[in-house]
Amino acid sequence: MKVEKNKVVVLRYEVETEGKVVGSATAEEPFDYIHGTRTILPKLEEALEGLEAEAEFDCTVAPEDAYGAYDLKKVFDVPKSTFVVDGQLREDLLRAGAYIPLLNSAGEVCQGMVVSVGDETVTMDFNPPMAGKALRFRGKVLGVREATPQELLEGLHGEFLPSEGCGGCGHHGGHGHCHGHGEGHCHEHGEGECCGHGEGHCHEHGEGECCHGHGDGDGCCHS
Repeated sequence: MKVEKNKVVVLRYEVETEGKVVGSATAEEPFDYIHGTRTILPKLEEALEGLEAEAEFDCTVAPEDAYGAYDLKKVFDVPKSTFVVDGQLREDLLRAGAYIPLLNSAGEVCQGMVVSVGDETVTMDFNPPMAGKALRFRGKVLGVREATPQELLEGLHGEFLPSEGCGGCGHHGGHGHCHGHGEGHCHEHGEGECCGHGEGHCHEHGEGECCHGHGDGDGCCHS
């Protein structure tokens, strides 16, 4: 059976960028998806089209076909008051390199990385971690089968069902690099306490604005 629309595809793979492995799925814990539903990056899906079980693949996805160019406009300062929860500043979250989910004006999660912490503000980077990077996927197709009617309706893991509070992120967690909807980080980092619970609420300025920066109405964090 070949990889084609509405087939369930099971993969093992490694994804590399700049010579480093940044994600993987093993034969023991494989990644599975429904082909043709834009669950994974479109260019990767194109590379898998027509393959059969046991076929190997090696595909490099350019930045513009992965998570886009790195955008300096998505790096901006957020008031420290945003990170006050129950009257206490969550200093445990405010460390360089930490990812913190914050709500935008649409109630969706913007995943931001702490760049630096100042006296009054926190510099946050809302670019996807893989923005501006080419991704090389190498792996093997472990299996291909027909999707059931329920799977086509709901997704293999409920990913087609309405999501709550995570802006439509996928449910594959650690396999987020295969997704076309960001990187599945909305609920991986265990730091969700700050999602909109701070005094600033990250969306108090109205539509199209996020985390005290200025949005362009697309629900993303821009300055």
